[in-house]
Amino acid sequence: MYIVVPIKQVPETSNVQMDKETGTMIRSASEAIVNPLDLYALETALQIKERTGGRITVITMGPLGAAKVLKEAIAMGCDDAIHLSDRAFGGSDTWATSYTLASAIRKLGKVDLVIAGERATDGDTGQVGPGLASWLDMGLVTYTSHIEELTDTYLIAERLLEEGYQKVKATLPVVLTVVKEIAIPRLPTLKGKKRAMHMTIPLLGAKDLGLENADLGLLGSPTRVVKIESPKISRACTVVKATDDSSIQEGIDKLMLFLASKELLGKGVAK
Repeated sequence: MYIVVPIKQVPETSNVQMDKETGTMIRSASEAIVNPLDLYALETALQIKERTGGRITVITMGPLGAAKVLKEAIAMGCDDAIHLSDRAFGGSDTWATSYTLASAIRKLGKVDLVIAGERATDGDTGQVGPGLASWLDMGLVTYTSHIEELTDTYLIAERLLEEGYQKVKATLPVVLTVVKEIAIPRLPTLKGKKRAMHMTIPLLGAKDLGLENADLGLLGSPTRVVKIESPKISRACTVVKATDDSSIQEGIDKLMLFLASKELLGKGVAK
């Protein structure tokens, strides 16, 4: 069983910065971590490998610093990794990202499963997994919460839907996007960290994949962000200093008038 897990490096949510000119995220401005939802995809792949054997390749697209998240995946137990990095990839939307990742996965040969997180916490679109299935001409099972049965030719899985669960059967090869319910991610081991430390991860660019710059990055992205605004929270309030009986009564009167203007007083309460 050959499994590929695409993962993404995302900024910590407390430190996200945007380029207002291009509408893209400034990834160099904050520390990158593994997209939290991709950890569930990694754990799912590792559990399948423990049950059936096989090999796991983890792949990411991003700047040189993204090698850190690949090393973390190796430390968790993945077999090897591929790092896609090229200035031509910069500013990719979900279309260009899935196209580039699919081009790299296609070069790996026969892949049985592609397992991805449901979505990334920075974009929150959930489109890359389905995009990979389309580019690779594979079946697709989204919102996977449980794998009931897995053979060399098919799998039976449960999908988490708003109204409950749906059981589906899919023929391999197939792309899965998984939700948190599917597994509890493990921590990297010391042995895994030592292995990751000494591993050389291949770095591939557009030329290595045989891709044209016009199909990549910002140039190949049909999505356009036309305007970015930071939310502004402002509150206007009235302060009544209650220092004696007269000011206390004034404060009560103003409060009652405010509640009445918002229609928050019940019937029969004098305005």
